[in-house]
Amino acid sequence: MTSNFGGFPNIGPQGQMGPPQIPWRLISIWGGGLGFIVGALLLASWLLGVFTDFLWFDNLGYGDVYRTILIHRIWLFFIGAFLFAAIASFNVWLTYKYGRGPQVIPIPEETLELLRPLTLVGAIFVTVVASLIFGGVTGSRWPTVLGYIHSTPFNVTDPQFGKDISFFVFTLPLHHLVQGWLLGAMIVSSLMTVAMYFIHFSLRGAVFSMTIPVRVHISVLGALLLFLFAYGYWTNIYDLVYSSGGAVVGATYADVNAGIPALKTLIVIVLAGGVLLLANAIWFRGVRLMVGIGGLWLGSMIILVFFIPASVQRFQVEPSELERERDFIARNIDATREAFGLNRIEESPYQISETPRITEEIVQSNPGIIDNLRLWDHRPFLDVLNQIQFIRLYYDFLDVDVDRYRVNGEYKQLMVSARELSPERLPDEAQRWVNRKLQFTHGFGVVAAPVTEFTDDGKPNFVVKDVPPIGDLPITRPEVYYGENTRDYVVVNSLVEEFSYPTETEKPVYARYGGNGGVPISGFVRKFAHGWKFKDINLFISSEIEEGSRIQYNRNIQARVSEVAPFLVLDGDPYVVVVDGGLQWIQDAYTVTDLYPYSTPFTGELGSFNYIRNSVKVVMDAYQGDLTFYIIDETDPLVQTYDRMFPSLFTPFDEIDELHPGLREHIRYPEGLFQAQAEQYLQYHMTDTTVFFNKEDQWSIPQETFFGTPQNMQSYYLIMRLPNQVQQEFVLLLPFTPADRPNMVSWLAARNDGEHYG
Repeated sequence: MTSNFGGFPNIGPQGQMGPPQIPWRLISIWGGGLGFIVGALLLASWLLGVFTDFLWFDNLGYGDVYRTILIHRIWLFFIGAFLFAAIASFNVWLTYKYGRGPQVIPIPEETLELLRPLTLVGAIFVTVVASLIFGGVTGSRWPTVLGYIHSTPFNVTDPQFGKDISFFVFTLPLHHLVQGWLLGAMIVSSLMTVAMYFIHFSLRGAVFSMTIPVRVHISVLGALLLFLFAYGYWTNIYDLVYSSGGAVVGATYADVNAGIPALKTLIVIVLAGGVLLLANAIWFRGVRLMVGIGGLWLGSMIILVFFIPASVQRFQVEPSELERERDFIARNIDATREAFGLNRIEESPYQISETPRITEEIVQSNPGIIDNLRLWDHRPFLDVLNQIQFIRLYYDFLDVDVDRYRVNGEYKQLMVSARELSPERLPDEAQRWVNRKLQFTHGFGVVAAPVTEFTDDGKPNFVVKDVPPIGDLPITRPEVYYGENTRDYVVVNSLVEEFSYPTETEKPVYARYGGNGGVPISGFVRKFAHGWKFKDINLFISSEIEEGSRIQYNRNIQARVSEVAPFLVLDGDPYVVVVDGGLQWIQDAYTVTDLYPYSTPFTGELGSFNYIRNSVKVVMDAYQGDLTFYIIDETDPLVQTYDRMFPSLFTPFDEIDELHPGLREHIRYPEGLFQAQAEQYLQYHMTDTTVFFNKEDQWSIPQETFFGTPQNMQSYYLIMRLPNQVQQEFVLLLPFTPADRPNMVSWLAARNDGEHYG
């Protein structure tokens, strides 16, 4: 007589140990329960994140944008996850069907009863985890799918394949996504298949061998892999327009005359190999054919893709490179100038005056220019502000912006900086949750000074200064709840009075927030959700948060814009504007891609790309935090595509005078775009292919010495009168010198005012 208690090892009648018994029922109950709890927690965390994100987007009026992104991410995730699960599960099922059989070497039945369920559980676990990964990859590529669905033609034809540029920017990435995803899924499924066959053979005590069913299965998988590689070679043909192996970027002589034919030949070989593998599965069912096809493929790839194009480049192109590459150089010049907007530059000769010096007559005839000569550099100016205008330790000036204003009727260039709050600078004893999150919630006002004026003691001659702000630019709403240094969340309209600004009597002025910025946080669910989001239990338990309280987060302008429109690239210098008594932030946003055929890429602070447009100006109210995305370049196909994707997001620039009166006069040509264009223009001002190839007229950016350290000169804003123009205007300027020579050869200016903008 034997007994078994709760799945423990059997005890025989003489107290002998019996074969081990695994308590599968107990394990399944506890394992299933633990898995359910973990899954429920993960799902709850995700749902709470979705809930808070939707509230945040809805507060800004962009709930439709969030829903569009969320819906497409979800259905793409499920498509990817279920498709991979179907592929992997079918292959695993086939291994159970064809890999099992009679025992070759006897294995104790108790051991098999232990290992077989573990194998099944392991296969299910790997399939589920891999399905989640492949689903996540698919869901994260929603911009590619939406871009393809809503693609806009460029109305520019690629010179090699005769396709519109939109094919390379929107359609080809989708082909890469599909081919790469399917190839990855098939490789992982094939590895799982081989592993499962090995396990099944091992459980039978047999050596893994290519039985007829196994050969058929693996042959079909191999054929499918070859078909996917052929698909990849087809996309690689079009990828040659980004090749960097020739004289310039793009499909050059060796690519066109050797690379393209080689890839086409390779496609035929791989497709034929796939067909032979299918034939092997149906008729031949041998191993030698599989090995032969693999060897033929690898050998052909080495010869066709690497050896032949390299030989053409070395023995045909290099001895007569200019003549061989002339047409392709012209393609590169045209594409790069178009992609970076360099073909919009108006070139004109500038006659050097014979006058040896600046005369009194010249000074008197140009008072507007002389009165706006920049004497202040923004870097030492910022240091001065943080010494004489910070007022209290918890205030900080993060950046200085250059803009133009009408001050007492005069057109002046001013340096402007917002006085933002830095709660981390509060004394240690004041670093309490109530102070950092409920009381010290915002900065206060700006300072502004002409770029050319000093006081008698060498300080800036401020036109706006102090707290509360006084000066020639009236400010009636000086609070800065949203800006550049607003990184942490705060709760406004709580029972704690908000610190507004200090006074000379050391008795602070307090205020209560009167805007709509932030998400209402009253109620159990919203408090719990945001407490979970920020991992801060105080949001849930604090008695200071009441009906009408609002939580403000993502207050930094760049984080705020990126949250709403992650497909836009942001300029590194958002700037504050004093307009209509309030403070507005302007953030320049770019549409970029690295998929413009034949265009030479640029790498800088904005990233790496070969096409750029400053198509969007984002305006953010420093008090309300609301965002308005103005389309300023309606000819850009990328922003047209984004507008189709999110119809409620963008606003025509013509409406700026109605929605933000007075702001049009402060629109600037952005430094990030200007820098990219200037650096590309060093070479691409040369449009003659021979001159370009020989680099006969290469330019460079001049050097300047800053505090004893040489560095490239930065572009700078100034008020001046351009040649052949009557009015002085606000321009962004950068001089050029010949390569490795210090004398100026040219200068580039971007206009900013009125109809001349850009």
